[in-house]
Amino acid sequence: MAKHSDPNSKLIAENRQARYHYAVQDTLEAGIVLQGSEVKSMRVGQTNIAESYASVEDGELWLINSYIASLNQASHFGHEERRKRKLLVSKRELSRLWNATQREGMTIVPLKMYFNEKGIAKILIGIAKGKKQADKRETEAKRDWNRQKQRLLKQNY
Repeated sequence: MAKHSDPNSKLIAENRQARYHYAVQDTLEAGIVLQGSEVKSMRVGQTNIAESYASVEDGELWLINSYIASLNQASHFGHEERRKRKLLVSKRELSRLWNATQREGMTIVPLKMYFNEKGIAKILIGIAKGKKQADKRETEAKRDWNRQKQRLLKQNY
């Protein structure tokens, strides 16, 4: 029996370059504090998280440099497109993120922004370490080899 896709759940934005530039070691789902015009703009799909990052400042987690386009219909109650947005995580997760960034030299990278089954905006963040150029070449070579392997298997069958 086929599963019906939930009309509320929807992928808004994805940071496809994150796994190329960073070695993601752990992921975490966080809520986002948004304004009404931002939610409407996200439902239309005018969002970009490719150049953004997250940081722990003053005991809170913030999403910095994410882009959510402003709507023409929300002219009086609009929002700033690249403002800092607060991310909602538990105190335990916040302390773990702070330890990873301050002590271990990791980076908090947003991977996906989406609406969950209940229609609430969520963001999947990853705790990652930056890759060096040789590691990036190795990842690219593995990906190319897997593609070639799939082609060869497909041709033989």
